[in-house]
Amino acid sequence: MSGIGNVFDVGIRALSAQMVRMNTVASNLANAGTVSSSAETAFRPLRPVFETEYADAMGQSGLATTGVAEVVSLDREPARVFRPDHPQADAEGFVYEAAVSVDEEMVEMMEASRQYQNTLEAVSTLRSLMARTASMGS
Repeated sequence: MSGIGNVFDVGIRALSAQMVRMNTVASNLANAGTVSSSAETAFRPLRPVFETEYADAMGQSGLATTGVAEVVSLDREPARVFRPDHPQADAEGFVYEAAVSVDEEMVEMMEASRQYQNTLEAVSTLRSLMARTASMGS
């Protein structure tokens, strides 16, 4: 993929991918516990699909990073709950709760956060090493 010219480009794209991941987790958590009047319209959790992106000069530079190809909704059936007093209940008195596991989303959030922090630390360390190397030559 064009645009990957150095290790900082690799870091930027990796950080961006983890940010998309965090945004999908935030959306999922915001919709946890929401209800709908039908299974078709109930919220389903979102997940980013990652893909490897290679530099145009991969053979020369060896640079590759990750990016988000798309964001998909998971094929999970919502929970059918009997709540005849709810305003969105269907004719039989059921509502459909979003199929979001708060525990799973918290794990996903922690992992994305750690990946983001690790990438940021690697880029910061590289920047520091490059600055030290440049100062040695003067």
